[in-house]
Amino acid sequence: MSVAEVGLIGDIGATNARFALVHPNGSTTPARIYALNDYPSVSDAIEKYLAEELPPAKPRQAVLAVASPITGDQVTLTNHAWTFSIEGLRRHIGLERLRVINDFAANALAIPHLGESDRIQIGVGTPVSDAPIALIGPGTGLGVSALVPTAAGAVPIPGEGGHTTMPPANAQESAVLDIMRKRYDHVSAERVLSGPGLVNLYNTLCELSAVPAAAFAPAQITSRRIWDEDPRAREATAMFCAMLGTVAGNLALTLGARGGIYIAGGIVPKLDRFFAQSEFRARFESKGRLRGYLATIPTYVIIRPLPALLGTTSLLKQP
Repeated sequence: MSVAEVGLIGDIGATNARFALVHPNGSTTPARIYALNDYPSVSDAIEKYLAEELPPAKPRQAVLAVASPITGDQVTLTNHAWTFSIEGLRRHIGLERLRVINDFAANALAIPHLGESDRIQIGVGTPVSDAPIALIGPGTGLGVSALVPTAAGAVPIPGEGGHTTMPPANAQESAVLDIMRKRYDHVSAERVLSGPGLVNLYNTLCELSAVPAAAFAPAQITSRRIWDEDPRAREATAMFCAMLGTVAGNLALTLGARGGIYIAGGIVPKLDRFFAQSEFRARFESKGRLRGYLATIPTYVIIRPLPALLGTTSLLKQP
């Protein structure tokens, strides 16, 4: 990006789009948030943002992080109906350069720029410099990415690890997943480790207990007030934390992520002490002969709001 230009950055998830401007001095405007369901297309949301933000000059460069695999010019969000052509959007908005990346690749790019106050460590472990770092984040969906060191600098790995098959770790999880397999042709990690996944876990635990399930939203299932009324909501939250530990441990082993595992997304930071005291870390390390290997790997919860915008900013500043 030219130092004399204003740049546009965006983080487009399955529920909300967040946009901000990066000024020539490197400062970033506070993000504005737009509900995807309020706009027919991404271009409509961007035009609304620019009309409200009134930038000093129309942005000519932009980096957008999108909750979708980026495999070509056409982009379709995984958990929303928005679809667009990258080149068509660039021309429509009047940009000289538009880069679109996976949202969790953007989150991964943010990791080197996080301060100590932007994260909370869960358990023990010390990061190994120049080792891969992995990222996982339950929200509306389940994002997974990694940051791999190279001679030219750290490179993000965009992937769709949230759609790998969810494995059970005990008899109760097997029973839950058996029921879910009757409803879905594939029970991915995202089917349980996401907002809708929390609802799936709660409904299935109610079915196993032969009690009626309440029509809870994900935020209600993780509410301590609701736990006093419905023990299966707390049970679902506890199972969610444990299952996240299983998947995070698998990710650490697969990538050799001795630089650490980072947890993003909107769900885990709100669980606060409950997550720290849950089975997450024990399940993360529970890998038989490789327990000692995993015990040295630190796990962190990212508490900085909108870290993907930090990652898109770093890309915007690249030539």
